[in-house]
Amino acid sequence: MTSPLLESRRELRKCAFQALMSLEFGTDIETACHFAYTHDREDTDVQVPAFLRDLVSGIQTHKTELDKQINQHLRSGWTVERLTLVEKNLLRLGIFEITSFDTPQLVAVNEAIELAKNFSDQKSARFINGLLSQFVTEESK
Repeated sequence: MTSPLLESRRELRKCAFQALMSLEFGTDIETACHFAYTHDREDTDVQVPAFLRDLVSGIQTHKTELDKQINQHLRSGWTVERLTLVEKNLLRLGIFEITSFDTPQLVAVNEAIELAKNFSDQKSARFINGLLSQFVTEESK
C-alpha cells in the first residue's frame, strides 16, 4: 500500500510537470502552480504546497544549468532543443529532484518515468529512464 505522503508527492510532481508545461507558453510561476494544483478541485481558494512551489521555482531558476546537465548525457548530435517539451521538462524535473531534494534517486527516476508514460509514450518513458539512470550512475561515482 502506498503511503499518503508518497501519493501526495506523486500528485504534486504531476502538478509541477503541468505547471512547467504552462510556463513554456508564458505565465508566471505562482499562477502556473496554482492552476495546476487547483485544476480538478472544487475549492480553488487553497494554498499551493511548498513542495510543488519549490520544485517549479527551483527548476525555473536553474533551467540553464539543468539543460547543460541534460546535454552532457545526450548522444552526439543531439541537444536539449531537439527534445519534446514533455521530455525536456520531465528530465529537468527528475534531475532537479535528484540533486536538490532528499528524494531517493530511484524514486525520482521512477516518478519521471511514470509521468512520461502518462503524458507521452513508451518510447519517451524508455528515453527518460535511460538518461536519468545514466545521470544517477555518474552522480554516484
